[in-house]
Amino acid sequence: MENCPPTTVNLSTDELAQLAASIANWATELGFDQIGISDTDLHVAEIHLQQWLKAGEHGEMSYMAAHGLKRSRPELLHPGTLRVITARLDYWPEQGMQSAIDLLEQGEQAYISRYALGRDYHKLMRKRLQQLAKRIEAAIGSHNYRVFSDSAPVLEKPLAERSGLGWVGKHTNLINQQNGSWFFLGEVYTDLPLPTVEPAANHCGTCQRCIEVCPTQAITAPYQLDARRCISYLTIELQGAIPLEYRAQIGNRIYGCDDCQLFCPWNRFAQMSREADFLPRNDLDNASLIELFDWSETEFLQRTEGSPIRRLGHQRWLRNIAVAMGNAASSESIRQALRSQSSHPSELVREHVAWALSQQGQ
Repeated sequence: MENCPPTTVNLSTDELAQLAASIANWATELGFDQIGISDTDLHVAEIHLQQWLKAGEHGEMSYMAAHGLKRSRPELLHPGTLRVITARLDYWPEQGMQSAIDLLEQGEQAYISRYALGRDYHKLMRKRLQQLAKRIEAAIGSHNYRVFSDSAPVLEKPLAERSGLGWVGKHTNLINQQNGSWFFLGEVYTDLPLPTVEPAANHCGTCQRCIEVCPTQAITAPYQLDARRCISYLTIELQGAIPLEYRAQIGNRIYGCDDCQLFCPWNRFAQMSREADFLPRNDLDNASLIELFDWSETEFLQRTEGSPIRRLGHQRWLRNIAVAMGNAASSESIRQALRSQSSHPSELVREHVAWALSQQGQ
């Protein structure tokens, strides 16, 4: 069980290798798309993290600077950790990339990051990781473990890279050579001295497509992301007003941004997810800005139940849509919708509505 005493079962090298092979099979049975095992050496990633934090490029994401070195030193987060089992779960919800790319050109329609169209993955991932850990326990007896799914200070992508699941690309997302980058990650920290795999090799080469297409030039250099400029940060993490200099570049993206992945050549290999929970809900893959802007707070909470979008809250939902409406082609229907919220109780909403109306010529 989690946080149990250290493993007392002694396994030979051959038995550990067989256990690792069994873990991969059990993971497949549980619906994971890939599994890898790494050690806990993240000293290079730790240096990069500290430099990024020192530069302030994490913006308001104070949680990235919290917890001391626990994020880059797994044994500090969960004492006794010797290995990290990393699991990949694909989420791409559509056939091909073109429909998502085309949506970015339809200014009156809303673009929502593809990972957020369906159900929030955290509970699903955590439940399956727990089941995987229990399968291990049933096979060898109790072991000291803890499962994570974006739920604690964990350097997921460097661990996944060391686990052989892919490489961290120039956009700082993980890329799998056979499946692209549309997947979630989860981890099992364990004290079992399982055999590790070779870290994945980098295959970005000379390609800089992700850097070229970033609407706000948030990828300031290969493998360097200034989150303060990133549309995902601006529309999801930022609590206050979206800076004026980035509003026009946001276009119709009301929750997150996928451009650096949509235009990555490796994603031509991406396959549609097998998980029904990740398929679009409430027609969020084909909704108009006006339709979504009309949601009351009650309707927003109802329609986003079980969705990662819910963490925004209704005010920031309206903030984001107002910016997108300001970027849309001039339209009386859009102006009318914006005017309906011009006296909203929230100053944050009113300010963005006023900006959008000015962009709409009023």
